[in-house]
Amino acid sequence: MALSSISKLNWAAATNKSIHHHSDSYFKKRIRIAAAQSSGGGMAAEYEEGQLERPKWTGETPLSRLVGALISFKPLYSLLKLGARQVLISTAEKTSIPWRDMTNEILDSDVYKEKDAIEDSSIVYPDYYLNPFHAYDEGNLSWLAAAEAEAATMSMVRRAIPNASSLDEANQIVRGNWLQAIETHHNQYSGYSSIQDILDIGCSVGVSTRFILDKFPSAKVTGLDLSPYFLAVAQYNDKRRNQGKEKVKWIHGNGENTGLPSKSFDLVSIAYVFHECPERAIKNMAKEAFRLLRPGGTFAVTDNSPKSKILQVTIVLTLSCF
Repeated sequence: MALSSISKLNWAAATNKSIHHHSDSYFKKRIRIAAAQSSGGGMAAEYEEGQLERPKWTGETPLSRLVGALISFKPLYSLLKLGARQVLISTAEKTSIPWRDMTNEILDSDVYKEKDAIEDSSIVYPDYYLNPFHAYDEGNLSWLAAAEAEAATMSMVRRAIPNASSLDEANQIVRGNWLQAIETHHNQYSGYSSIQDILDIGCSVGVSTRFILDKFPSAKVTGLDLSPYFLAVAQYNDKRRNQGKEKVKWIHGNGENTGLPSKSFDLVSIAYVFHECPERAIKNMAKEAFRLLRPGGTFAVTDNSPKSKILQVTIVLTLSCF
């Protein structure tokens, strides 16, 4: 299969990339870059690059190793964790996102039963997934992380599009442009073949999955994630919104090796996952996505842009909050 094009769409704090393949000759060096048009689906937003190509404390550098060592010191990590959470909670409270109410609603529900039904006990978690991140000691393997995930996502969208008048407008820009780029690209390079089967790798609690389903309502949508806690929340919310029925098939699995049949999806999407993964995991997930795609299918990636001024300022604020 060949990479025939990459559609790139920058907005305030993220970069969307739709990667498309046509044949089985893997990764030929035929790559084009084209600006994706957001007509009919998204809204324009000004994108401003930060001063840094990337923060000096990232990557394999002496400073990054020093930062890693400092973060591994538990008392300091606890302070950093508190600061990071407070930045998101503060943004939520200032923009009418009911963070605490949303969290308590999940924690006080019957969501725990969903985990028993969806968890695959044979899953072996990769080492990087067991590290603390996102201000949680257990990473994504905890009920608190799962309960707060949707509110945190809302808060990040508001931080990404600070000039939006509402969360809905911010989502129109962030999600609308992403979905329109996918549709435009697929129509252009797939001969207008319909998108019938969709896989959302790293679906978390299903926020991105719901947007995909709304955009392609006739498609069969599957959400896959490594966290049974997140999937439990996703499945619980899916049933709650649809009178006990599930519109999405939720799978507890590893995006690096899903175990799903080859050439079984028209669209594979990975949204806001790669920035949390080591290079080896990113490569494995990309290879797996191409294995899963049917000829003419579309592989879409959207993630944070490290060159975004807003994102760089947010990271600095988070690190300084402790």
